[in-house]
Amino acid sequence: MDAGAAAADLLSGLSECRLCAHECGADRLSGQRGRCGAAGEMVVSSVCVHRGEEPVLTGSGGVGNVFMSGCSLSCVYCQNWQISQGCGGRVMSSSTLAEELLRLQDLGCPTLGFVTPTHYAPWIVAAVAEASERGLERPLIYNTGSYDSLWLLRKLEGVFGIYLPDFKYWGEADSRKYSGAPGYPSVARAAVKEMWRQVGKLETDASGVAVKGVLVRHLVLPNDLAGTSEIIRFLAREVSPEISVSLLSQYNPVYRASEHPLLSRRVSASEYARAVEVLEEEGIGSGWVQDPERSPDSMLPDFDRSDPFYG
Repeated sequence: MDAGAAAADLLSGLSECRLCAHECGADRLSGQRGRCGAAGEMVVSSVCVHRGEEPVLTGSGGVGNVFMSGCSLSCVYCQNWQISQGCGGRVMSSSTLAEELLRLQDLGCPTLGFVTPTHYAPWIVAAVAEASERGLERPLIYNTGSYDSLWLLRKLEGVFGIYLPDFKYWGEADSRKYSGAPGYPSVARAAVKEMWRQVGKLETDASGVAVKGVLVRHLVLPNDLAGTSEIIRFLAREVSPEISVSLLSQYNPVYRASEHPLLSRRVSASEYARAVEVLEEEGIGSGWVQDPERSPDSMLPDFDRSDPFYG
């Protein structure tokens, strides 16, 4: 489906919202707020050139990232909690966002990404359609927590070349307790399979920058609360051993993590080493790992800048 048609379909669906797996049914077109906190306007927290993503996404110019306000998940350890657990930010039309995307392209960003886009997908897709008519040519990244409805993902086919899903949990109880996301494991499995069906394995251009494909991020949690081994085995055996995985060791007990004893410390070196071993055992050879000693401090985002737009 082309971006213009997809945007129209998605916008009409907001009268009984089912963009995410909560399927809360809020009439957002009338101003009712959904489970994610969003209503009938798009709210953007930050537009910036971001160099903290995987090298295959940043190239030498950095990803042109658009960080959306609010989220359909409520992770108690969210590193982006300043923007994800509320809807503060700048109300933005699709036309204004289209201008921002073209500006990021002019700044030399080799890819453009949308962070936590699920609940604002109709406006984002409309912006992509308008910007494409005006010369936007960069690969587009859909950076999601994988709690998207299949209805939404199927509408997005042909709009995004790169899917960057987090796969957070294997266990139902932990996904409910720590992220307020009933059914998350099965939703995420279906979402990743659909993304893989659409765009397949990660492909790069001559300079090594991604142009198409799936890159799954997985954050290793202390005390194996994420079910890391099971997630890796699923990706290798039920999706493809050719799938690219970014194995994150950057967990930091921020936001409300201290209220939960099992989440109140960082991941140990041995816990992360075991995750890397499973990745190797399952034959997943494409991806990235982190330094478990340095990443928790070096990868913390900063959303307290005075100017979140091009800061």
